[in-house]
Amino acid sequence: MPTKNPIYAFVDIETTGSRANLDRITEVGIVTLENQEVSEWSGLINPGVSIPANIQQLTGITPAMVSSKPSFAEIAEELYLELKDKIFVAHNARFDYSFLKAEFKRLGIDFSPKVICTVKLSRRLFPNQARHNLDTLIAVHGLQVENRHRALDDAKLLHQFWQRCEATFDQEHFHAQIDYLLGRPSLPPHIDRELIDEIPNRPGVYLFYAENKQPLYIGKSNDLRARVMSHFQASLTNRKEMKLSLQVRDIDWIETSGELGALLLESRLIKEKLPSLNIKLRRSQDLCAWQLTKGSNHLELRLVNHHELQPGKQDHLYGLFYSKREATQTLQSIAKRNQLCEGLLGFEKLSPGSPCFGFHVKQCKGACIGVEPRAIHDLRLQTALLKLKVAIWPYPGAIGIQEGEDLHLFDHWCYLGNAISEQEIEELLQSGEPEFDLDIYKIIKKALKTIPTPNILALNLHHA
Repeated sequence: MPTKNPIYAFVDIETTGSRANLDRITEVGIVTLENQEVSEWSGLINPGVSIPANIQQLTGITPAMVSSKPSFAEIAEELYLELKDKIFVAHNARFDYSFLKAEFKRLGIDFSPKVICTVKLSRRLFPNQARHNLDTLIAVHGLQVENRHRALDDAKLLHQFWQRCEATFDQEHFHAQIDYLLGRPSLPPHIDRELIDEIPNRPGVYLFYAENKQPLYIGKSNDLRARVMSHFQASLTNRKEMKLSLQVRDIDWIETSGELGALLLESRLIKEKLPSLNIKLRRSQDLCAWQLTKGSNHLELRLVNHHELQPGKQDHLYGLFYSKREATQTLQSIAKRNQLCEGLLGFEKLSPGSPCFGFHVKQCKGACIGVEPRAIHDLRLQTALLKLKVAIWPYPGAIGIQEGEDLHLFDHWCYLGNAISEQEIEELLQSGEPEFDLDIYKIIKKALKTIPTPNILALNLHHA
């Protein structure tokens, strides 16, 4: 049974890297504070994986030091009992906690203690201090350490910092900050709860910034606050979310009238700001598609490049790819799955009367040498490409989609902009033809399947 007064476990770990799902723990150090009594627990752990040279240099922990040590599984029960019913205190606590939680989870053990991050505690108690990393705390508060970047010594540093805080502030103020941190959902150390409280539960786009206001990540949601919090909650088990949480320094957001507006704004902002953690929705200058046209005796296939491409206006387009390489790989994959001739598709040079390589390995039905009629081959090619067919714009001109007070204008799969008045509509319709964007095409194509017909307004009559 836990004692009446809280028991604090000041924890530090050393690891083989920063990824809780791939890297492993090499050392654990714990300083326990219970009723003013202090005890220590520490141990090296055989990670079962290699220790990178830079990590060895940083921590001083070498493969030779851990080769004869127990694995995490072998000390898990002892470690779990050492931490059981204690408040978990660590610096950048998400890192240490996520590693331990992942290790215990692999063994089927649920590890979910209450957590206090000393970075957050330092920020609340010393708001005018520029930095709150452990080396700064050592310098500012005169903390003593023998072996920096060894688990037990760094855990001792956290206990020293705790003691300095208790000595500096009255008990009521100090414990009020502890209660605040324990009573709130876990946030990254540089993000204040007050900022999160300002984020509305409405549709829109949110922007995460790193140091110096550098764009880190941009996303959209129908509930901005819930989505932002979900990033931080997932960071305990997800490598990408953990990386984001460790780097984020500020958050901004823009409300929209609904989900469609949020999707469109997200796509535009990612292309403009190029946040470092957004992989998708980047602008492509090499957009291309396959086009099937009728030749004299058979269908002809050619790659239409970015300069010639007019999706929504050109018929018999297939794919829309970000690069020629992607287009080629996709078509070759389709050919293999459907036993189409790669020679006739232009991927292999054919000699008169000789079959393609695929015919020899039964990946071609022989259209290259007349075993299969060319017309049948072309029909099978059309059928195989059908799922990739680029839709022709289904309206005679521009349309507007009503979402709240906003009217989103589109023409031939291109987004013209957002209008709230007749004048703005006219200006957008006469502003010239915008560049085709594959992401916008996907957004509007999907939206048209679900948006009620009364919300779609034909605007072609407004053209001058």
